[in-house]
This record gives sequence, structure tokens and C-alpha cells, in this order.
Amino acid sequence: MSGHEQFAEDLALYALNTLEGEDRANLEKHLATCSACRLELEQLRGDGALLALSVMGPKPPQRARQHLLDAVAKESAQAPTLSQKTRKDGAPGVREVGTRRSWWGFLGWAATAAVIVFAASLWKENAALKQSLASASAQAAQSTRQFEDLRRIAAPLIEPEAQRVTLVAMKTPPQPQGKAFYLRNRSNLVFVANNMPALPSQKAYELWLIPMQGAPIPAGMFKPDAHGSATVVNPPLPAGMEAKAFAITVENEAGATTPTMPIVMMGTGE
Repeated sequence: MSGHEQFAEDLALYALNTLEGEDRANLEKHLATCSACRLELEQLRGDGALLALSVMGPKPPQRARQHLLDAVAKESAQAPTLSQKTRKDGAPGVREVGTRRSWWGFLGWAATAAVIVFAASLWKENAALKQSLASASAQAAQSTRQFEDLRRIAAPLIEPEAQRVTLVAMKTPPQPQGKAFYLRNRSNLVFVANNMPALPSQKAYELWLIPMQGAPIPAGMFKPDAHGSATVVNPPLPAGMEAKAFAITVENEAGATTPTMPIVMMGTGE
């Protein structure tokens, strides 16, 4: 038997780290001087890796699967070996010894492969669970933000301490009307207008907060739709500013820092 044939079945077990004892030592000594066997060992290891990874990816090459199966089949089918012994009468005799590698060796290979496949399956399932959890967390965060936005918009409409101001036209009908809902402690303002007259091109209405003291404060620009309706929701306002009244003027679309007379609508707190 040549050196390569002698170690052929050992290479498969060595690739799966199940070869032990004197057999392992002899094989490692042979590998140190045999490049052909080292190449065969690397191929067996690569084939084993492809089979393990097959649960997470495409089907492994048939060559890889058959290569390992052939190596195991060769090991499990090994015939009992015979060795010489000496009889008491001095004549040579023959005794039978067990297989060089029992079925425990094959069981060790099967257990190793099963552990690899099971671990890979758990890894794949864990990754899917993490992805589902991340998606659920993102949806929950988005729902929370949307709820907070709705509560902020609704606060001036439903809070008992909100200041409600009705603005009326300074001229005869049709009567434009506006309602301002102002929550001072949160600087929240919702303004709703109806029956507002259409404006010339490049003009817009500007809402003003008239404080108890000091100059009027810009509280948002708006243009009515075809039905004369318009809204202003939560414009930037100074914190805690107490409102004496609200007013509306006609300004350029860019807005103004001080009201341009005349004031077309005005209202005080109810």
C-alpha cells in the first residue's frame, strides 16, 4: 500500500477533527512531507464548509457532497484487518482485529455535521428574528411620533385653559370669520378662517398676536382656498406670551415684521 492510499481514509476524519491518537500523529507526520495529501485535506475541508453553509445559501456543488460521502463510505466499509501472532507451539498464526476505525468514528463525523447544520440554522433564525424586532421597533417609534404630532395639534382645541378668539370682518357681509385657539403655556396656536376674500397675486394674509405689552408678533401667513377657507397650525411663537388679541392684515407673500394697515380682522379673548 502506498503512502497516499494508507492515509486516504484518515484525511476525511482529520478534516472533521475526529481523528485522534496515534493515527492522528502518523497522519500529521505524513502531511509535513506530502504536498498531495495536504492539497486533498484542504479540498475536504472546503467541501465540508460548503455543506455546512448550504442551509443559509444556495445548494452546494454536487462534487463537494459526493467527495465527503465517498470518503465516509470508504471508512465505514473498511474490512477487518489481519495480523500475525505466534502460537504457543511456535507456529505462526493469524488473529483478526477489529476495523481500524469503528462505527463510532462515523458517528463522530455525523454528529459533527449535525451540529454544524443545526448551529447554522439557529443563526439564520436568530437573524430573521432580529430583523423582525427592528422592523416592529421602527413602526412603534413612527406611531409614537405621529401620536405626539396629533396631540400637539389638538391641544389648543381641547384644553380647557386654551384661549379662544373669534375674529370678525370690519366691513359688511359676506362676513369673513376666523377662530384662534391659543394655549399660552405650550405656545400652541391653531387658527381657522372661513369666507375669506380672495387676494391679488403675490399677496397673502398674515396673522398677528397682539401681546399685553409690546409690538405685534407675526403668527403665520396663509392664503384662502377657492371656498375662502384657511388654517394656521402651530407657528413659531415666543414661549409663554400672553395674548391680548389677534389680528389679520394683508401683506406681501414673504410676510412682514410689523403690520401693514389697515387691519382687516381683529378679535380679543373670550
